[in-house]
Amino acid sequence: MEKLYLSNTDRKIGGVCGGLGEYFEIDSTVFRILFIFLTIISFGIGVIGYLAVWMVIPRKPNG
Repeated sequence: MEKLYLSNTDRKIGGVCGGLGEYFEIDSTVFRILFIFLTIISFGIGVIGYLAVWMVIPRKPNG
């Protein structure tokens, strides 16, 4: 079973969208667009959600 990690290679800010993309085998751009859309329609709550996910998901170990 594959675990969810922050991406070390596909990252713009924290690697959250890259990690989600790797886990679900979907292009990370889809998750970036979803976070932007969520932020716009929720008046900024998407940013809080992104930061929360960034703190919860562990960084992928080297090796």
